[in-house]
Order: sequence, then C-alpha cells, then structure tokens
Amino acid sequence: MSGRLLALVAVILAFGALSALALMEAGYIGIFAQHFENYAGMQVLTDLVIVCVLGIVWMIGDAKTSGVNPWPFVVLTLAAGAFGILFYLVARELKSRARQTA
Repeated sequence: MSGRLLALVAVILAFGALSALALMEAGYIGIFAQHFENYAGMQVLTDLVIVCVLGIVWMIGDAKTSGVNPWPFVVLTLAAGAFGILFYLVARELKSRARQTA
C-alpha cells in the first residue's frame, strides 16, 4: 500500500471517528443547526459548501483522465461532505495503481 493511500485511509478513519462523535452528540440536523446560530457559523458552513462544490467540479473534470466514474462520489459529497471527495481520491489512487500493474 502506497504512502498516499495510507494517508487517505488514516484521514478517512480519523474524520469518520470525529463525524461519528458529532452525530452521536448533535444528530445530523443538529450539526447544521449550530451553523445558523451566528455569522461565524454561517461563514464556516458557507466555506464548506464552496469547497465541496469546487471538489465536485474537480472530480467531474478529473474523472475524464483518471477513468473513475465520479457520480457515486458526487452524490456522497452532497450527502456527507468531504467523505465523497476523500473516497474519490482513494478510488483514483487504486485505479492508477491498477493501470500501472496491468
């Protein structure tokens, strides 16, 4: 397993653990509701939306060269944020490694 793939898996596991704790504490709606309590929270939520939209645009464009179908990851990004982009990067890495060994 490459260092890049190990790093991606480590980030997914750590972020997944943090997300699970947040969901247990606040619930799915509660995570978003806290961002509407003040302008600082709205700024963070807006920033995350912008980054996820940019990630989706990048995934769709990158898929043409990487050979990975971006649409499952686009849907995952819309539903679960950065997880979609992170899992796309894993799929991209695995596809690249498969091409190198073939």
